[in-house]
Amino acid sequence: MRPIYIVALITLLVQGCHIGSRVIASLLAIKLGANPFQVGLLISVYAVFPLMLGVYSGRLSDRFGPRRPMIAGTAVVGLGLALPAVWPALPALYLSAVLIGIGFVFFNVSNQTLGGALGTAEERTHNFATLGLGYAAGHFLGPVIAGYAIDYLGYRSGYSIFVVITLLPIMMLALDRRYEVARTQTTAGDGNPLDLLRLPLLRRAILVSALVTTGWDLYGFYVPIYGHSIGLSASTIGNILGVFALATFVVRAVIARFTARFGIEQVLATAAFAAAVLFIPFALVSYVPALFTLSFLIGLALGCSQPLTLNLAYNHSPPGRSGEATGLRLTINNVTHIGVPVASGALAAALGVAPVFWTSAALLATGGWMSSRSEPTR
Repeated sequence: MRPIYIVALITLLVQGCHIGSRVIASLLAIKLGANPFQVGLLISVYAVFPLMLGVYSGRLSDRFGPRRPMIAGTAVVGLGLALPAVWPALPALYLSAVLIGIGFVFFNVSNQTLGGALGTAEERTHNFATLGLGYAAGHFLGPVIAGYAIDYLGYRSGYSIFVVITLLPIMMLALDRRYEVARTQTTAGDGNPLDLLRLPLLRRAILVSALVTTGWDLYGFYVPIYGHSIGLSASTIGNILGVFALATFVVRAVIARFTARFGIEQVLATAAFAAAVLFIPFALVSYVPALFTLSFLIGLALGCSQPLTLNLAYNHSPPGRSGEATGLRLTINNVTHIGVPVASGALAAALGVAPVFWTSAALLATGGWMSSRSEPTR
């Protein structure tokens, strides 16, 4: 089996544990008496340390290769999952979120760097799309496993299941030496990471990634709020989001064919423009089948974003600094993970939910415009 498929499976397992832990943590925090602010703070803690450690983790990946940071990061994620299983209390949940956030950023940056290093440049879009399938599947399966574990076994058992799951990627990485291929001997990473933003093509790729990530975050954050405001049940809201996740999986399975024909930048620009158009009517629709249709179409559009922006960032990074560029991209993305809910919350409180979707549409259109200005690459 080609290494990229094994890496996609590893991605599914670790991403599933990461996303599933958020579900368990949120529900357990509520059971322990946490108020909405405390729950929101708990979820934001997941992104604080990745914000600070993204570039550093990329430098480690460049210097030592991806395999060891991936193993260490997964082990730290497992430690964070084990803590609430042993001590199911609110302080433990916050410490767990810190550990999982730290572990995941070290795994994630090296994992994405590895996805770009496996195979030839011509295979890179396929590799990142395959990697994206792993992320999409983990994003879907993690909450499902968490939900059933909580209902039938309890919170502590749910955490324990995820601890066991983290052992699988650790063993897979420890026993397979093929994942040393991305190791570099360069010391280029000793420079200022902000120097990378002086490279026009790389800067554009990172900014487009941040704009599209903002749209993704706002969608996931406000669909439940909007659904609740029009009287939808929790299961219906969950299914609307599930259709979105399914669409991201579908589009990543075929995206390499489109980029081979039209070029990465043009496909990304078209997807961003399409998502912008679809965001405009979303908060004006209350007919459930129409919401399902819009959600699926938005998932197709935004599902292109991660593999394509990863590809562009990797392609335009200087030799020996691909991990650092990936870490910088994730750092800037994490700024949106922390800042977007706060800013959009203030906007929604003042003007309602619809302007949030329209603002997101404007940001996506900006990302599409920026991407369309580049010459297409494949």
